[in-house]
Amino acid sequence: MYSKDTIFIIGDSKTSSNNPIMQQFNAFFIGLVVDRTSHIIVDADCSATISLTTSFVKHLFVGQSMMNIDGVVSEINTRYFGSSQKALTVAFKNAHIKYMQIIES
Repeated sequence: MYSKDTIFIIGDSKTSSNNPIMQQFNAFFIGLVVDRTSHIIVDADCSATISLTTSFVKHLFVGQSMMNIDGVVSEINTRYFGSSQKALTVAFKNAHIKYMQIIES
Protein backbone atom coordinates (compact mmCIF):
# COMPACT_ATOMS: atom_id res chain seq x y z
CA MET A 1 0.00 0.00 0.00
CA TYR A 2 2.85 2.43 0.78
CA SER A 3 5.93 2.95 -1.36
CA LYS A 4 9.42 2.21 -0.09
CA ASP A 5 10.00 5.98 0.09
CA THR A 6 7.49 6.34 2.93
CA ILE A 7 8.18 6.34 6.65
CA PHE A 8 5.87 6.17 9.66
CA ILE A 9 6.22 8.58 12.56
CA ILE A 10 4.23 9.22 15.72
CA GLY A 11 3.70 12.55 17.43
CA ASP A 12 2.29 12.69 20.92
CA SER A 13 1.07 15.19 23.48
CA LYS A 14 -1.13 15.54 26.51
CA THR A 15 -4.56 17.14 26.65
CA SER A 16 -6.79 18.15 29.52
CA SER A 17 -7.47 15.41 32.04
CA ASN A 18 -11.24 15.63 31.54
CA ASN A 19 -10.90 15.04 27.78
CA PRO A 20 -12.28 11.60 26.78
CA ILE A 21 -9.13 10.96 24.71
CA MET A 22 -6.98 11.30 27.84
CA GLN A 23 -9.33 9.08 29.79
CA GLN A 24 -9.17 6.37 27.12
CA PHE A 25 -5.55 6.62 25.87
CA ASN A 26 -3.75 8.69 28.56
CA ALA A 27 -2.23 10.79 25.74
CA PHE A 28 -3.03 12.17 22.31
CA PHE A 29 -1.24 10.58 19.35
CA ILE A 30 -1.05 11.21 15.63
CA GLY A 31 0.47 8.73 13.23
CA LEU A 32 1.75 10.05 9.92
CA VAL A 33 2.96 8.24 6.82
CA VAL A 34 5.30 10.58 4.97
CA ASP A 35 7.00 10.29 1.60
CA ARG A 36 10.57 11.14 2.53
CA THR A 37 11.47 12.25 -1.01
CA SER A 38 8.66 14.80 -1.37
CA HIS A 39 7.99 15.37 2.37
CA ILE A 40 4.25 14.98 1.66
CA ILE A 41 1.99 13.34 4.23
CA VAL A 42 0.26 10.46 2.43
CA ASP A 43 -1.77 9.06 5.33
CA ALA A 44 -2.68 10.05 8.88
CA ASP A 45 -4.51 8.73 11.90
CA CYS A 46 -4.99 9.83 15.49
CA SER A 47 -6.17 8.66 18.85
CA ALA A 48 -9.76 9.84 18.97
CA THR A 49 -12.95 8.71 20.60
CA ILE A 50 -15.18 9.25 17.55
CA SER A 51 -14.48 8.26 13.97
CA LEU A 52 -15.43 11.66 12.56
CA THR A 53 -12.51 13.20 14.44
CA THR A 54 -10.11 10.69 12.93
CA SER A 55 -11.54 11.28 9.46
CA PHE A 56 -11.32 15.07 9.77
CA VAL A 57 -7.77 14.98 11.14
CA LYS A 58 -6.74 12.74 8.27
CA HIS A 59 -8.25 15.23 5.84
CA LEU A 60 -6.30 18.08 7.50
CA PHE A 61 -2.95 16.33 7.14
CA VAL A 62 -3.00 14.29 3.92
CA GLY A 63 -1.38 16.24 1.10
CA GLN A 64 0.40 18.65 3.44
CA SER A 65 4.18 19.02 3.48
CA MET A 66 6.16 18.20 6.61
CA MET A 67 8.37 21.12 5.62
CA ASN A 68 5.47 23.59 5.93
CA ILE A 69 5.00 23.49 9.70
CA ASP A 70 3.46 26.96 9.89
CA GLY A 71 0.93 26.14 7.17
CA VAL A 72 -0.14 22.91 8.85
CA VAL A 73 -0.45 24.59 12.26
CA SER A 74 -2.48 27.39 10.66
CA GLU A 75 -4.77 24.79 9.09
CA ILE A 76 -5.30 23.17 12.50
CA ASN A 77 -5.98 26.52 14.19
CA THR A 78 -8.46 27.73 11.58
CA ARG A 79 -10.33 24.48 10.92
CA TYR A 80 -10.15 22.13 13.92
CA PHE A 81 -12.15 23.30 16.91
CA GLY A 82 -12.29 20.08 18.90
CA SER A 83 -11.24 20.11 22.54
CA SER A 84 -7.89 18.61 21.51
CA GLN A 85 -6.85 21.46 19.19
CA LYS A 86 -3.78 22.38 21.22
CA ALA A 87 -2.88 18.70 21.72
CA LEU A 88 -3.15 18.12 17.97
CA THR A 89 -0.83 21.06 17.29
CA VAL A 90 1.71 19.88 19.86
CA ALA A 91 1.56 16.30 18.54
CA PHE A 92 2.20 17.53 14.99
CA LYS A 93 5.14 19.66 16.15
CA ASN A 94 6.49 16.62 17.99
CA ALA A 95 6.16 14.52 14.82
CA HIS A 96 7.85 17.30 12.83
CA ILE A 97 10.86 17.30 15.17
CA LYS A 98 11.18 13.52 14.79
CA TYR A 99 10.82 13.80 11.02
CA MET A 100 13.56 16.42 10.77
CA GLN A 101 15.88 14.22 12.86
CA ILE A 102 15.21 11.29 10.53
CA ILE A 103 15.83 13.12 7.27
CA GLU A 104 18.91 14.91 8.61
CA SER A 105 20.59 11.67 9.69
